[in-house]
Amino acid sequence: MLAAALTSFTTFFATIGPIEAAVIFATLTPGMAYPERRRIALRATLIASTILAGSTLAGGPLLRQLGVGIPALQTAGGIILLVIALDMVFARPTSAFKLTPSEGAEAQRKDDLAVFPLATPLLAGPGAMSAGILLAANAHGDPLELAVTVAVLAAVMGMTLALLLAAHELTRFLGVTAQRVLMRVFGILLAAIAVQALFNGIGASGLVGLPR
Repeated sequence: MLAAALTSFTTFFATIGPIEAAVIFATLTPGMAYPERRRIALRATLIASTILAGSTLAGGPLLRQLGVGIPALQTAGGIILLVIALDMVFARPTSAFKLTPSEGAEAQRKDDLAVFPLATPLLAGPGAMSAGILLAANAHGDPLELAVTVAVLAAVMGMTLALLLAAHELTRFLGVTAQRVLMRVFGILLAAIAVQALFNGIGASGLVGLPR
């Protein structure tokens, strides 16, 4: 269970990106009063948590109803996570944790930043949703391991809320260099998890004799 908890924490923390989300939150709310920032952070975290919990618990069964097996889920999830990990390691401009110019402009005009862009796509983006489905698939129907995965998701979202509430102080404390170092470290860990998921999926498919 400890191994499953550590894997879930690393995967969720890397794909949800609490630190990156806090930095973007600070740039979107520079002159906003703290009570209003707190309201937005709470709402965004609640919405994102609901989306990710739903993906984790229902995503796998739904895909299996469509004829998609666990090996396919593991392989596809591994590919998606690997792409995100490479973005994190090389700090590419197309990183999943950055808004496009059009998204940034729309975010500035939005009355409710909690829904867009905070809850989605920043917190509950395709990578985090895929991660939840993949981790649930790796539980292989074990209720305890699935419960651990959901508990870790709740813990990461709790950390995310805390970082959003302290976003302005956090950005001043960390600085750009520390943020990039943390992103690269978690990117490397996520890349290893993604490659292992690929190995597991390809091995379980029976195409090659990779160890499971």
